Amino acid sequence: MAGRFAPRTARPPLPHQAAPTARGTGTGLPPAGRCDDTPLTREWTPPGPLDLRLVLSPLRRGPADPTFRMAADGTFWRATRTPEGPGTLRVVPRGDRIGAQAWGPGGEWLLAGLPALLGADDDPDAFTPHHRLLAATRHRRPGLRLLRTGLVMESLIPSILEQKVTTDEAYRAWRLLIRRYGTPAPGPTATLGLHVMPDARTWAMIPSWEWHKAGVDTKRSSTIMRAVRVAPRLEEASAMELPRATARLELIPGIGPWTSAETLQRSNGAPDAVTVGDYHLPGIVGHALADNRHATDEEMLALLTPYEGQRHRATRLILLSGRIRERRGPRMTPGNIAAL
Repeated sequence: MAGRFAPRTARPPLPHQAAPTARGTGTGLPPAGRCDDTPLTREWTPPGPLDLRLVLSPLRRGPADPTFRMAADGTFWRATRTPEGPGTLRVVPRGDRIGAQAWGPGGEWLLAGLPALLGADDDPDAFTPHHRLLAATRHRRPGLRLLRTGLVMESLIPSILEQKVTTDEAYRAWRLLIRRYGTPAPGPTATLGLHVMPDARTWAMIPSWEWHKAGVDTKRSSTIMRAVRVAPRLEEASAMELPRATARLELIPGIGPWTSAETLQRSNGAPDAVTVGDYHLPGIVGHALADNRHATDEEMLALLTPYEGQRHRATRLILLSGRIRERRGPRMTPGNIAAL
């Protein structure tokens, strides 16, 4: 599989690489031998209105996601595996500024990428509403910006788990696999139960019966296995334009348009990565824009034509508009292959 890729190129740094500082130092690096609970810190001023819940919510894979928490005081916690190693990020609003703390080997990388994570690379003004519903929703939600993590595998693997199953099944699988094969997140996270997802080697070594116990069928587990074998090449897609990034991901058998879009929306902050092949989205878009609750993918794409280049943002606004069709008919029945 690796031979199908273009030659390896150096991955550019994330933008806004302002150096974070460690508590008590001016070097930007943690002091030698510092306690793991002593964080690096940073403050950042967004370029405009920013709603942390709207921006960060796409990273949350269910209410008990071991890699993501939102505390009652509005603080967000994120545990992830960066190119520098595991890291934990705490983000909290402070008036018109954003405060952040980070722990672990990946802490400095996380703080350097904080603006990109919170949508500094996004341009909401590039969106021109052509429907009254979207104009009104954008006016009500000025803090919506599209995040960019700069990390592909952390979004690709849970997106593969979500293929052709209910969200509850996918969230359960993600939760079980992360808790069993991930590592406790750096920093003061014990009470939160935060974990960092496994590295590529650990994913590749998960035995077949453990996938089965997590409710993951062979098709999805095999796709993940193929992806982690070329994880460094897939991570390069985070620095690519959308067409090239999509092509890179879809070289892997089992990764199609739905999975690549769901991944690149998060890793690249791609405003045009519209999700095709979704069970519900065409009907939601059709109902909102044309009173057609039975719209197909083709009809959805036709309705989104005026938003070419911004189709993902358009669907986010539709989902936030409240104009969601009433569910009719039977829901998908959750499977349970673990009981077989």
